[in-house]
Amino acid sequence: MVGILVITHIGLGNCLIECATHVLGSRPQFTTSLAVKPNDNPDQVLAQARELIKLLDQGDGVLVLTDMFGATPANVARQLLEPGRVEALAGANLPMIVRALNYRNEALATVAQKAVSGCLAGALIMEKDRC
Repeated sequence: MVGILVITHIGLGNCLIECATHVLGSRPQFTTSLAVKPNDNPDQVLAQARELIKLLDQGDGVLVLTDMFGATPANVARQLLEPGRVEALAGANLPMIVRALNYRNEALATVAQKAVSGCLAGALIMEKDRC
């Protein structure tokens, strides 16, 4: 099972996990968040993230989701990358995390692709008379 680490500004990651728990009906195992606060030292955040990766990796790797590319959470995530073991995606949203959780028994690369497709499919312009 692929572990999932959500690194975001303030408490967004925890909120996304809580929302996913609501959608799925139970708290997903081997899933946690790391909140980055304005005055956090990026080196300390990186050290915390590395420890969380160790806890989450059950042998199938860890997918790191982060909120905004270019910001501290994404910069930390980029430093965690180990192809085939730790992959990362920016632009985390609820469809992305739910899709990742639904496919986490697949290979890490597949989970990453499914998560991106969930993110993209979940972003659309809504029309009143169209489902």
